[in-house]
Amino acid sequence: MPPAPADDPGEAAAAPAPGPRRVLVAYATKHGSAAEISGAIAEELRSAGLDVDVRQAGDVQSLRHVDAVVLGSGLYSATWLREANRFVRVHRAALRKIPVWLFSSGPLDRSADFDDIPMTPHVAEAVGGLPIRGHRTFGGRLVPDAPEVAAGIIATHRTGDFRDFDAIRAWAGEIAAALTA
Repeated sequence: MPPAPADDPGEAAAAPAPGPRRVLVAYATKHGSAAEISGAIAEELRSAGLDVDVRQAGDVQSLRHVDAVVLGSGLYSATWLREANRFVRVHRAALRKIPVWLFSSGPLDRSADFDDIPMTPHVAEAVGGLPIRGHRTFGGRLVPDAPEVAAGIIATHRTGDFRDFDAIRAWAGEIAAALTA
């Protein structure tokens, strides 16, 4: 029997299965920062008793057994990575039926620590029409010794790790509270 199409109209479960809510934390990352943020979110959700799967967005084939999604991506020129945008396009029908939270990672400074930075217009357009429960922008990370980063980027951008993992965990705690209420 061939596998079901990625997101046929009946893909999302009509009612949550008994037991812990199943949450997918999906991410698109270029240098690993969004993956580490996703890991911290998943730990917090698990500590609240949720059943959590963490995967790269491009590896997700179906949302059939998922009750909620947290999707995040690194921002490059105010744009999510292609893998995150494709995830939204492929799974749009299923995402319309379940709670969805989004995060972006990118400012190479502490601005995200002091202000709620809204999603960029490009991200808002990509996720338009979805019932988004929330979005947060977290600081990014650019380290000077990363072998995959071009020297020109290092020379023209601020380097450092600007992620606030306490804020990330607190936001994940808000998601957990909403899903376990």
